[in-house]
Amino acid sequence: MKPTLLLALFIAIPLAAQEPVTDPRLVQPERPTVATHAHTVAPGYVEIESGIEGDRASAGKRSYFAPTVTKIGLTSHVQLNLSTPFVFSGPGQSSGVGDMSIGVKWRLVDDNPVLGDFALLPAVLFPTGSSSKGTGTDAYGASLTAIASYEVNGIAIDLNAAYAGMRSTGTIPSTQSALWTASFGAPVTGKLSWVLEFFGQPTIDGSGAVSTAAILTGPTYLVKPWLNLDVGIIAPFHGDMSNAIYAGMVWNVGSLFGRR
Repeated sequence: MKPTLLLALFIAIPLAAQEPVTDPRLVQPERPTVATHAHTVAPGYVEIESGIEGDRASAGKRSYFAPTVTKIGLTSHVQLNLSTPFVFSGPGQSSGVGDMSIGVKWRLVDDNPVLGDFALLPAVLFPTGSSSKGTGTDAYGASLTAIASYEVNGIAIDLNAAYAGMRSTGTIPSTQSALWTASFGAPVTGKLSWVLEFFGQPTIDGSGAVSTAAILTGPTYLVKPWLNLDVGIIAPFHGDMSNAIYAGMVWNVGSLFGRR
């Protein structure tokens, strides 16, 4: 459930940075929130995040899509992101591959007294889907996300701010968009945790479209150190957005080079 078009206008607050992950197979979920954290998969390791989301299209009808992100650790502070969404048939749309994207998360700062763990995530979107079939935008996009991660009394806090530009290749006009997110995750008991996130997309391109904002919340469960499950809801509280339900998993597959 991570939007691929993101760019940064970030205001940090003085909190403690999260502790770095020492076990290379311990999952680092970005699911189920819209936000991403500043941390990266260990070099040579692969982690897959996937799930399914159902958006309420109209009374009694839902449209479904399956966002999948493959994360590959390149160095201790750099991670490659490959997003390959799939859209299922719903009202006004066909089934098929959505718009794919590729990005690189680069953590620039660790444990800074103001920025916490701070990273940038540039990404490029490709029009592999189809606007006429309801699976894509027919537009190329470029983005950059600013990410700051903290930990306060066991609560993980991830703040993102972003700006993106899309250049149309068809009948859809070029657009600009922004995104802000504030995500909070805390342990409940044992392997059970809970996430709560607020996110929104303010209108910045002069289109007159109403800005949107929503809340996302639900439990996560660490089945194994390398496997985490999630389920929850998304509920808008401003603008024209659909209610949604989701479920998914994060799986650290292991090292590309065998046992390390």
